[in-house]
Amino acid sequence: MSEPNSASLYVVATPIGNLADLSPRAAGVLAEVSLVAAEDTRHTARLLRHLGVQVPMLSLHEHNEAARVEQLDARLAAGESIALVSDAGTPLISDPGFVMVRELRARGRRIVPVPGACALVAALSAAGLPTDRFTFHGFLPAKGGARRAQLEELSTRSETLVFYESPHRIRDTLTDIGTVFGERRLVLARELTKAFETFLEGSAAELSRRMEEDPNQARGEFVVMVAGAPPREKGAGGEVEGEALLAALLAEGVGVKQAAAVASRVLGGAKKAWYAHAQTLKDQASP
Repeated sequence: MSEPNSASLYVVATPIGNLADLSPRAAGVLAEVSLVAAEDTRHTARLLRHLGVQVPMLSLHEHNEAARVEQLDARLAAGESIALVSDAGTPLISDPGFVMVRELRARGRRIVPVPGACALVAALSAAGLPTDRFTFHGFLPAKGGARRAQLEELSTRSETLVFYESPHRIRDTLTDIGTVFGERRLVLARELTKAFETFLEGSAAELSRRMEEDPNQARGEFVVMVAGAPPREKGAGGEVEGEALLAALLAEGVGVKQAAAVASRVLGGAKKAWYAHAQTLKDQASP
């Protein structure tokens, strides 16, 4: 393993598809630890069999993670080293492990990262979108209303936005991205490092049509990457003032809710605040 002798929790990145992506260091750690704490022991068993390794395993997932802290801490205290793995990629990145790492680090235990595959980094490296600044937001909410609300909050961010998405929600997510972000450029990475690895590029509407024409393009796990908001343009008189924008929209017969949504998208800020402001302007204008 070529690691210090003190007992450690190794946070081990595992392949996201292609088993050849497992690093020699990760393979060595998995072979030499006393225990592997795995998100799904059946899934990890296949990896260990591939390596020809026989190591005891313990399940550690989002539903039992907190309850496992004392058990793993006791084993570290006894001098045993442990490998923490998720089903694929780097643990803690939209996978279990944060609670365990936080609690064990607070107790002074040694935490050692063993880097390797990570879907969001792999996707960004080949997407052709700006990577000098990006934010990762994990999985968007499953329900449409909450999903659109989160997208609205992110709509003025200028950096590349990165999400994970599942095959059974990808079409609804594309519809909501199109509703909130319009024609902004997207890149979808699916089935990374696997036989059917694909990168799809276009607007949300274009990608939705692509999936309608070829349902196979909606299969697999997705990394969704969205170009950041373009710089705001200034008119001849400088930037549009929020109150003037709301007043102009209301004067044209636009409803309070729609006016708030436009102001939030153009100028930033929470829709609720713009809604309250627009309602006040409408009340003041009423006879």
